[in-house]
Amino acid sequence: MDIRKAGQFIRKIWKDWWKTAFFIAFVVIPVKSSVADWNWVPTGSMNPTIIEGDLVYVNKAAYDLRIPLTMHRIAKWSDPARGDVVICFSPDDDVRLVKRVIGLPGETVEVRRNILFINGQPVSYTKIDPRYTEHLSAKLKDAAVLATENLDGHAHAVMSIPSIRAARNFGPVTVPADSYFVMGDNRDNSKDSRYFGFVDRDVIVGKATRVLVSFDITDKYQPRLKRFLSPLD
Repeated sequence: MDIRKAGQFIRKIWKDWWKTAFFIAFVVIPVKSSVADWNWVPTGSMNPTIIEGDLVYVNKAAYDLRIPLTMHRIAKWSDPARGDVVICFSPDDDVRLVKRVIGLPGETVEVRRNILFINGQPVSYTKIDPRYTEHLSAKLKDAAVLATENLDGHAHAVMSIPSIRAARNFGPVTVPADSYFVMGDNRDNSKDSRYFGFVDRDVIVGKATRVLVSFDITDKYQPRLKRFLSPLD
């Protein structure tokens, strides 16, 4: 192809696709960066609330508004609440994580034999709803101990795996100002604030509110239709 034909080809492509390119550059990217996003979850650290293969919806405008493609906040209307499932960046390696907010600024957090204590008071635990175990593998069901944890009226499922080594005793520690203590719902298989410390408010970029779609990555990516569009507790 000579230079003239190459130029004609490029102009044709641009003529056919400039509207799509404009839409992606000035609508899709800013919205995905600052307002709404999605996050594939490849690990089991949030089992049984979020399962490997879930695609979760992230409300990036839940707490504040940021300049697209930056971490610079231009407006703030709220802060993460205890029990929120948030998207944040690990203080260790800047990897994007999905975790649950446990401790708020100024609070004391402790774990004793996998029981949470907030400001010296134990969190309430009750029997788990069977629906939370429906999509767990048979192997995991056999190995896990599950319960419903109540964080200030925010009830959600948690699990432990007694057969593995884990940080079942931790603290007490006091959460610094403008920081949060986060944990995975799979308490014995989650790298969280027990290991990498507190998460700064500035690196919490949104709230995960719903499973959009879900596929069983251990079984030929079979769709888990019952999890489609299901809210996150």
